[in-house]
Amino acid sequence: MNAPTPITQSLTLPDGRVITLETGRMARQADGAVLLTCGGTALLATVVANKEARPGVDFLPLSVEYKEKFAGAGRVPGGFLKREGRPSDREVLVCRLVDRVLRPLFPEDFHAEIQVIITMLSYDPSTAPESLAGFAASAAIAISDIPFNGPMSEVNVARVNGEFIINPSYAQLEEADMEIMVGASADSVVMVEGEMKEVSEAEMLEAIAIGHDAIKKQVDLQLALAAMVPTSSPKREYSHETHDEELRKRVEAATYEGAYKVAGMGLTNKAERSAQFKAVFEAFAATLTDEEKETSLDLAKVYYHDVEYKAMRNQILDHGMRLDGRKTDEIRPIWVETDILPGPHGCALFTRGETQSFTTVTLGTALDSNRIDAATMTGDEKFYLHYNFPPFSTGEARMMRGTSRREVGHGNLAQRALKNMVPAGSGYTIRIVSDILESNGSSSMATVCAGTLAMMDAGIQIDRPVSGIAMGLITDAETGKYAVLSDILGDEDHLGDMDFKVTGTEKGITACQMDIKIKGLSVEILTNALNQAKAGRAHILGVMTAAMPAPRAELKPHAPRMVIMEVPKSFIGGIIGPGGKIIQGMQAETGTTITIEEVGNIGRVEISGTNAEGIALAQQRINEICFVPVVDTIYDGVVKGVQTFGVFVEIGRGTEGLLHVSEMDWKRVEDPSALYKEGDKVQVKLLSIDDKGKLRLSRKVLIEKPEGYIERAPREDRGPRPDRGDRRGPRPERGERRERGPRNEE
Repeated sequence: MNAPTPITQSLTLPDGRVITLETGRMARQADGAVLLTCGGTALLATVVANKEARPGVDFLPLSVEYKEKFAGAGRVPGGFLKREGRPSDREVLVCRLVDRVLRPLFPEDFHAEIQVIITMLSYDPSTAPESLAGFAASAAIAISDIPFNGPMSEVNVARVNGEFIINPSYAQLEEADMEIMVGASADSVVMVEGEMKEVSEAEMLEAIAIGHDAIKKQVDLQLALAAMVPTSSPKREYSHETHDEELRKRVEAATYEGAYKVAGMGLTNKAERSAQFKAVFEAFAATLTDEEKETSLDLAKVYYHDVEYKAMRNQILDHGMRLDGRKTDEIRPIWVETDILPGPHGCALFTRGETQSFTTVTLGTALDSNRIDAATMTGDEKFYLHYNFPPFSTGEARMMRGTSRREVGHGNLAQRALKNMVPAGSGYTIRIVSDILESNGSSSMATVCAGTLAMMDAGIQIDRPVSGIAMGLITDAETGKYAVLSDILGDEDHLGDMDFKVTGTEKGITACQMDIKIKGLSVEILTNALNQAKAGRAHILGVMTAAMPAPRAELKPHAPRMVIMEVPKSFIGGIIGPGGKIIQGMQAETGTTITIEEVGNIGRVEISGTNAEGIALAQQRINEICFVPVVDTIYDGVVKGVQTFGVFVEIGRGTEGLLHVSEMDWKRVEDPSALYKEGDKVQVKLLSIDDKGKLRLSRKVLIEKPEGYIERAPREDRGPRPDRGDRRGPRPERGERRERGPRNEE
């Protein structure tokens, strides 16, 4: 049987790489399946959607999975089982990037379960797979019969040496000063996330525009592929919602005025505000008959949610009045405390309105780094941030089932916001942990602010403090009116059109994350949002620096101190010793932690501990092992042997030189043993090292020359030695040798 002929479409990138979409050969039982290849990188994206929604489901049950196969990179998974397990944090982050772009593009009334699975089957270091995952997923949906308001795509935009690159390699990302993942359809940007090294708002907008231009070509490619696949049109019919227009009108007529009034009360307490909104609906529910309550109450709640949505938005657009009484550009009250507990190396409590983060910093060694062992990369992370969101922070009680995808994503955003402000070469592994104790919007931005303060409290000399703010947006498509909101509440995030998180220093932006729920967000609105965010960041930064103007000058007493040494590469083995015997012995003797790694042609040694004397002793031991004598250097030596012509002095571990009698003193020394015995300490200067490695030492040059001392005149040059002739005369003839014959055999 012959293999099926696949359907393909290709696109050539500006740098010459070719992206190919293929369908019809692999995973043919899925509703949609596309194999995307770019160079040696290949991703298989599949999508399957159930025909019917489960009873009671009124949301979109979309799940996105991303998996990198180690075999695709020619590697075997680490660990005992040698099998890919649960998703790594990196894979979770890719899932979230794809999910956030796909989710807004499905119809609001589609509630059947959808599962998108993206699998990396092959990896080429010149093409990072995560930048193609959204492209592949959208293509798989586009060729299926699943209703979808796409296609869309995602690209990674990096700026390297002032030049923008689409979908850079990992090596290029190391050199970039800006990296942004942009997700969009042909006409609208839907999602942005990235990190920067203090860039301006205009530079970020330029990167977004360049990314959107590249996405438009990828969308066209998907449309061309879908046109060749019969299953892509028409889309399936569905009916996942039942509506009662008469009930909708009754709910709105009875509750809108009350909801509008609550939205304008300016209640700062979330629980009180929720109770007031609930009371409005309960007053309406009391008018329903028992039969109506049984058949229509749940649907009435759905319609009342729409009323709340409309009332809150209109209150803002009509009067500039937000749910908690603030103006559109007003920041909630902030209070800050640092050094509130003795145990952490650094800590801070940052509270903004009803959002609170308690963040700690722990300083560690290279042994405490976060080990990354992915199919596409390996390495150690010496700066990382963990974000925890317990249920009590929102007044809820629910099961705690490990780290959620949301916690991974929020922690990653805060980490990217802060990491470029940590000075390079500090040597420390830095772990930041943010525990959200209260939450009503912008908890990830509270983490950024608290993380900055905690590092300053720990004595980490960051380049500049970083603050963060979450911006929102309310629009009216009919009138064109809009309002940009600073420091949004949880309800404003839920009921608004945009969630735009921006972090930065006084010099520029360090990270951003944007999710947009509407089509056609104009450059004007985006520019206004960024400028308003800049003003908000400056206000928050002012509160932070008033509480802590600069990092502590010193680490806290119980924090580990660290000394970094560089030694010749050839001494690494000597420091470690057979089976680690030497380094383990030094650690036990000094009470320190010693790590060593090869960096280029040198060995980088890190010594850490809480005891300064122990660190100094460890340095001494390593210097002894790595001792290399240097001419014209003065050493404190120990006499190891005494001879009639001088003494042998050890100036370093296992390194001895000769202190000749002529170099002991300005006066003549007849008997060295009269001056020195084994074990005596003597200060000497290294005069020279001969071709055989022998060391010539001097004590005399370190002693002041006696008054009246007369230098011995150098011997005159007597010229060449005269020819003495042949004093022995000619050698006499010995005559011919006599043949002795063969040797007798015994």
